Amino acid sequence: MIRTYIGTAGWSYEDWKGVVYPEKKVAGFHPLAFLAQYINIVEVNSTFYRPPSISMSLFWIKHVSNFPEFLFAVKVHQVFTHDRKNFSQKDADEFKLGIEPLRAKDRLACLLFQFPWSFVHTASSFDYLDHLFGLFEGYPMTVEVRHSSWDEPGFYEFLSEKGISYCNIDQPVLRSSIKPSAISTTPEFAYVRLHGRNYKDWFREGAGRDARYNYLYSKEELEEWAERIKALGQKSSKVFVITNNHYRGQALANALQIKNMITGEKLAIPGLLLKRYPVLEEIVKKLAKGQLDLFNERK
Repeated sequence: MIRTYIGTAGWSYEDWKGVVYPEKKVAGFHPLAFLAQYINIVEVNSTFYRPPSISMSLFWIKHVSNFPEFLFAVKVHQVFTHDRKNFSQKDADEFKLGIEPLRAKDRLACLLFQFPWSFVHTASSFDYLDHLFGLFEGYPMTVEVRHSSWDEPGFYEFLSEKGISYCNIDQPVLRSSIKPSAISTTPEFAYVRLHGRNYKDWFREGAGRDARYNYLYSKEELEEWAERIKALGQKSSKVFVITNNHYRGQALANALQIKNMITGEKLAIPGLLLKRYPVLEEIVKKLAKGQLDLFNERK
Protein backbone atom coordinates (compact mmCIF):
# COMPACT_ATOMS: atom_id res chain seq x y z
CA MET A 1 0.00 0.00 0.00
CA ILE A 2 1.20 3.53 -0.76
CA ARG A 3 2.49 5.27 2.34
CA THR A 4 0.49 8.47 2.17
CA TYR A 5 0.08 11.42 4.46
CA ILE A 6 -3.02 13.39 3.56
CA GLY A 7 -4.08 16.61 5.25
CA THR A 8 -4.83 20.30 5.01
CA ALA A 9 -2.91 23.52 4.59
CA GLY A 10 -3.35 25.21 7.94
CA TRP A 11 -5.88 24.61 10.68
CA SER A 12 -6.71 28.00 12.15
CA TYR A 13 -9.60 29.44 10.14
CA GLU A 14 -12.48 31.39 11.61
CA ASP A 15 -14.84 30.10 8.89
CA TRP A 16 -14.23 26.49 10.03
CA LYS A 17 -16.23 27.12 13.19
CA GLY A 18 -19.56 25.35 12.91
CA VAL A 19 -18.36 23.57 9.74
CA VAL A 20 -15.33 21.62 10.92
CA TYR A 21 -15.03 22.61 14.56
CA PRO A 22 -17.93 22.80 17.00
CA GLU A 23 -19.54 26.18 17.61
CA LYS A 24 -19.05 25.77 21.34
CA LYS A 25 -15.69 24.31 22.22
CA VAL A 26 -15.22 22.33 25.40
CA ALA A 27 -12.42 23.14 27.81
CA GLY A 28 -9.05 22.07 26.47
CA PHE A 29 -10.19 21.92 22.84
CA HIS A 30 -7.46 22.54 20.27
CA PRO A 31 -7.87 22.36 16.48
CA LEU A 32 -4.72 20.27 15.99
CA ALA A 33 -5.81 17.57 18.43
CA PHE A 34 -9.21 17.54 16.73
CA LEU A 35 -7.84 17.26 13.19
CA ALA A 36 -5.34 14.55 14.13
CA GLN A 37 -8.29 12.22 14.64
CA TYR A 38 -9.04 12.42 10.92
CA ILE A 39 -5.83 13.27 9.02
CA ASN A 40 -2.13 12.55 9.56
CA ILE A 41 -0.39 15.72 8.34
CA VAL A 42 -0.90 19.48 8.29
CA GLU A 43 0.99 22.19 6.51
CA VAL A 44 2.08 25.02 8.78
CA ASN A 45 1.25 28.29 7.02
CA SER A 46 1.91 30.74 9.86
CA THR A 47 5.67 30.35 9.32
CA PHE A 48 5.28 32.02 5.93
CA TYR A 49 4.38 35.27 7.72
CA ARG A 50 6.48 35.07 10.88
CA PRO A 51 9.49 32.94 11.80
CA PRO A 52 8.75 29.89 13.96
CA SER A 53 9.87 29.60 17.57
CA ILE A 54 10.94 26.62 19.63
CA SER A 55 8.07 27.17 22.07
CA MET A 56 5.53 27.18 19.24
CA SER A 57 6.90 23.96 17.75
CA LEU A 58 6.72 22.30 21.17
CA PHE A 59 3.15 23.56 21.51
CA TRP A 60 2.16 21.90 18.23
CA ILE A 61 3.84 18.64 19.18
CA LYS A 62 2.05 18.62 22.54
CA HIS A 63 -1.37 18.76 20.90
CA VAL A 64 -0.71 15.75 18.67
CA SER A 65 1.07 13.68 21.31
CA ASN A 66 -1.60 10.97 21.10
CA PHE A 67 -0.93 10.54 17.38
CA PRO A 68 2.69 9.39 16.95
CA GLU A 69 2.52 9.22 13.13
CA PHE A 70 1.27 12.77 12.71
CA LEU A 71 3.60 15.06 10.71
CA PHE A 72 4.05 18.76 10.01
CA ALA A 73 5.15 20.24 6.69
CA VAL A 74 6.49 23.76 7.27
CA LYS A 75 6.15 26.56 4.75
CA VAL A 76 9.33 28.63 4.67
CA HIS A 77 9.11 32.35 5.39
CA GLN A 78 8.19 34.60 2.48
CA VAL A 79 11.48 36.51 2.70
CA PHE A 80 13.12 33.47 1.07
CA THR A 81 10.54 32.96 -1.69
CA HIS A 82 8.86 36.28 -2.40
CA ASP A 83 11.23 39.02 -1.23
CA ARG A 84 14.38 37.04 -2.13
CA LYS A 85 16.76 39.83 -1.07
CA ASN A 86 16.76 40.85 2.55
CA PHE A 87 18.02 37.77 4.35
CA SER A 88 21.21 36.03 5.34
CA GLN A 89 22.44 32.65 6.52
CA LYS A 90 21.61 33.86 10.04
CA ASP A 91 17.92 34.20 9.09
CA ALA A 92 17.90 30.68 7.69
CA ASP A 93 19.60 29.33 10.81
CA GLU A 94 17.08 31.07 13.09
CA PHE A 95 14.22 29.61 11.06
CA LYS A 96 15.72 26.13 11.37
CA LEU A 97 16.22 26.61 15.11
CA GLY A 98 12.53 27.42 15.52
CA ILE A 99 11.45 24.10 14.03
CA GLU A 100 14.20 22.02 15.63
CA PRO A 101 11.73 20.29 18.01
CA LEU A 102 9.77 19.02 15.00
CA ARG A 103 12.92 17.62 13.48
CA ALA A 104 14.21 16.15 16.75
CA LYS A 105 10.92 14.41 17.47
CA ASP A 106 10.57 13.05 13.90
CA ARG A 107 7.52 15.23 13.30
CA LEU A 108 8.93 17.19 10.36
CA ALA A 109 7.72 16.04 6.96
CA CYS A 110 9.66 18.67 5.02
CA LEU A 111 10.17 22.34 4.35
CA LEU A 112 8.02 23.86 1.61
CA PHE A 113 9.38 26.64 -0.57
CA GLN A 114 6.32 28.15 -2.28
CA PHE A 115 7.22 30.56 -5.06
CA PRO A 116 4.70 32.87 -6.77
CA TRP A 117 3.62 32.63 -10.40
CA SER A 118 5.86 35.62 -11.19
CA PHE A 119 8.99 33.59 -10.33
CA VAL A 120 9.97 32.41 -13.80
CA HIS A 121 12.74 30.16 -15.09
CA THR A 122 15.85 32.21 -15.84
CA ALA A 123 19.55 31.59 -15.28
CA SER A 124 19.52 33.91 -12.27
CA SER A 125 16.45 32.17 -10.82
CA PHE A 126 18.21 28.84 -11.21
CA ASP A 127 21.26 30.22 -9.38
CA TYR A 128 19.02 31.63 -6.67
CA LEU A 129 17.46 28.23 -5.99
CA ASP A 130 20.90 26.66 -5.82
CA HIS A 131 21.94 29.22 -3.21
CA LEU A 132 18.70 28.89 -1.24
CA PHE A 133 18.86 25.12 -1.02
CA GLY A 134 22.40 25.46 0.28
CA LEU A 135 21.18 27.58 3.20
CA PHE A 136 18.87 24.75 4.28
CA GLU A 137 21.12 21.86 3.37
CA GLY A 138 20.40 18.66 5.27
CA TYR A 139 16.67 19.31 5.60
CA PRO A 140 14.01 17.54 3.53
CA MET A 141 12.72 20.13 1.07
CA THR A 142 10.07 20.52 -1.59
CA VAL A 143 9.79 23.42 -4.02
CA GLU A 144 6.60 24.75 -5.57
CA VAL A 145 6.79 26.81 -8.74
CA ARG A 146 3.67 27.94 -10.57
CA HIS A 147 4.94 29.26 -13.92
CA SER A 148 5.08 26.87 -16.86
CA SER A 149 8.59 28.00 -17.81
CA TRP A 150 9.89 25.61 -15.13
CA ASP A 151 8.33 22.60 -16.83
CA GLU A 152 11.47 21.33 -18.55
CA PRO A 153 13.76 18.31 -18.01
CA GLY A 154 16.76 20.33 -16.84
CA PHE A 155 14.87 21.67 -13.84
CA TYR A 156 13.71 18.24 -12.72
CA GLU A 157 17.22 16.84 -13.16
CA PHE A 158 18.58 19.69 -11.05
CA LEU A 159 16.13 18.91 -8.24
CA SER A 160 16.94 15.23 -8.43
CA GLU A 161 20.67 15.91 -8.18
CA LYS A 162 20.08 18.12 -5.14
CA GLY A 163 17.71 15.64 -3.50
CA ILE A 164 14.87 18.19 -3.55
CA SER A 165 11.28 17.08 -4.05
CA TYR A 166 9.25 18.72 -6.81
CA CYS A 167 5.84 19.89 -5.59
CA ASN A 168 3.07 18.75 -7.95
CA ILE A 169 0.24 21.25 -7.87
CA ASP A 170 -3.31 21.72 -9.02
CA GLN A 171 -4.28 25.31 -9.79
CA PRO A 172 -6.38 27.17 -12.35
CA VAL A 173 -4.44 26.77 -15.60
CA LEU A 174 -4.41 30.33 -16.91
CA ARG A 175 -1.80 32.23 -18.90
CA SER A 176 1.46 30.35 -18.34
CA SER A 177 0.41 28.35 -15.30
CA ILE A 178 2.08 25.01 -14.69
CA LYS A 179 -0.22 22.03 -15.20
CA PRO A 180 -1.04 19.04 -12.98
CA SER A 181 1.64 16.37 -12.93
CA ALA A 182 2.95 13.26 -11.19
CA ILE A 183 6.65 14.03 -11.06
CA SER A 184 8.96 12.57 -8.44
CA THR A 185 12.49 13.92 -8.19
CA THR A 186 13.61 12.04 -5.09
CA PRO A 187 12.87 8.52 -3.83
CA GLU A 188 12.49 9.84 -0.28
CA PHE A 189 9.13 11.53 -0.77
CA ALA A 190 6.81 13.16 -3.28
CA TYR A 191 4.62 16.19 -2.60
CA VAL A 192 1.21 17.31 -3.86
CA ARG A 193 -0.70 20.56 -3.22
CA LEU A 194 -4.25 21.13 -4.41
CA HIS A 195 -5.21 24.80 -4.54
CA GLY A 196 -8.61 24.49 -6.16
CA ARG A 197 -9.73 25.63 -9.58
CA ASN A 198 -11.40 28.95 -8.93
CA TYR A 199 -10.72 30.48 -12.33
CA LYS A 200 -12.86 33.53 -11.60
CA ASP A 201 -10.85 34.78 -8.64
CA TRP A 202 -7.38 33.22 -8.96
CA PHE A 203 -5.76 36.22 -10.65
CA ARG A 204 -8.50 38.77 -9.94
CA GLU A 205 -7.06 41.96 -8.49
CA GLY A 206 -8.44 42.54 -5.03
CA ALA A 207 -9.57 38.96 -4.52
CA GLY A 208 -8.86 37.94 -0.97
CA ARG A 209 -7.37 34.67 0.23
CA ASP A 210 -10.77 33.11 0.88
CA ALA A 211 -12.07 33.99 -2.57
CA ARG A 212 -9.07 32.52 -4.41
CA TYR A 213 -9.18 29.24 -2.52
CA ASN A 214 -12.96 28.85 -2.46
CA TYR A 215 -13.40 25.63 -4.41
CA LEU A 216 -14.75 22.15 -3.76
CA TYR A 217 -13.25 19.46 -5.99
CA SER A 218 -15.64 17.04 -7.63
CA LYS A 219 -15.27 13.29 -7.23
CA GLU A 220 -14.10 13.01 -10.85
CA GLU A 221 -11.40 15.66 -10.35
CA LEU A 222 -10.18 13.90 -7.22
CA GLU A 223 -10.11 10.54 -9.00
CA GLU A 224 -7.64 12.03 -11.49
CA TRP A 225 -5.42 13.07 -8.60
CA ALA A 226 -5.81 9.75 -6.83
CA GLU A 227 -4.30 8.08 -9.89
CA ARG A 228 -1.40 10.55 -9.90
CA ILE A 229 -0.81 9.99 -6.21
CA LYS A 230 -0.73 6.25 -6.76
CA ALA A 231 1.80 6.77 -9.55
CA LEU A 232 3.94 8.91 -7.25
CA GLY A 233 3.80 6.13 -4.69
CA GLN A 234 5.57 3.87 -7.18
CA LYS A 235 8.46 6.33 -7.41
CA SER A 236 8.83 7.63 -3.84
CA SER A 237 8.57 5.87 -0.49
CA LYS A 238 6.15 8.48 0.90
CA VAL A 239 3.63 10.86 -0.65
CA PHE A 240 2.52 14.01 1.15
CA VAL A 241 -0.82 15.36 -0.11
CA ILE A 242 -2.07 18.77 1.03
CA THR A 243 -5.42 20.34 0.19
CA ASN A 244 -5.28 24.13 0.23
CA ASN A 245 -8.87 24.93 -0.80
CA HIS A 246 -9.48 25.78 2.82
CA TYR A 247 -12.53 28.05 2.69
CA ARG A 248 -15.47 26.69 4.76
CA GLY A 249 -13.68 23.40 5.43
CA GLN A 250 -13.62 22.28 1.81
CA ALA A 251 -9.98 21.24 2.19
CA LEU A 252 -10.82 18.72 4.91
CA ALA A 253 -13.79 17.33 2.97
CA ASN A 254 -11.64 16.75 -0.11
CA ALA A 255 -8.74 15.39 1.95
CA LEU A 256 -11.01 12.73 3.43
CA GLN A 257 -12.30 11.81 -0.02
CA ILE A 258 -8.75 11.39 -1.28
CA LYS A 259 -7.84 9.34 1.78
CA ASN A 260 -10.69 6.97 1.04
CA MET A 261 -9.79 6.72 -2.63
CA ILE A 262 -6.15 5.91 -1.89
CA THR A 263 -6.34 3.70 1.20
CA GLY A 264 -9.87 2.32 1.25
CA GLU A 265 -9.58 2.44 5.03
CA LYS A 266 -12.56 2.92 7.25
CA LEU A 267 -12.39 6.53 8.31
CA ALA A 268 -14.19 8.85 10.64
CA ILE A 269 -15.81 12.01 9.32
CA PRO A 270 -16.66 14.97 11.57
CA GLY A 271 -20.42 15.17 11.94
CA LEU A 272 -20.61 18.86 11.14
CA LEU A 273 -18.57 18.39 7.98
CA LEU A 274 -20.76 15.50 6.85
CA LYS A 275 -23.80 17.71 7.29
CA ARG A 276 -22.22 20.56 5.34
CA TYR A 277 -20.93 18.38 2.47
CA PRO A 278 -23.37 15.55 1.71
CA VAL A 279 -20.96 14.25 -0.97
CA LEU A 280 -19.14 12.58 1.94
CA GLU A 281 -22.20 10.39 2.48
CA GLU A 282 -21.02 8.33 -0.50
CA ILE A 283 -17.97 7.25 1.48
CA VAL A 284 -20.10 6.28 4.45
CA LYS A 285 -22.50 4.23 2.34
CA LYS A 286 -19.80 2.45 0.36
CA LEU A 287 -17.79 1.54 3.45
CA ALA A 288 -20.93 0.21 5.06
CA LYS A 289 -21.30 -2.16 2.10
CA GLY A 290 -17.70 -3.35 2.53
CA GLN A 291 -16.30 -1.53 -0.46
CA LEU A 292 -12.55 -0.99 -0.20
CA ASP A 293 -12.38 2.26 -2.11
CA LEU A 294 -14.20 4.35 -4.66
CA PHE A 295 -12.55 2.62 -7.62
CA ASN A 296 -13.17 -1.06 -6.91
CA GLU A 297 -16.70 -1.91 -5.93
CA ARG A 298 -17.45 -5.26 -4.37
CA LYS A 299 -20.44 -6.99 -5.85
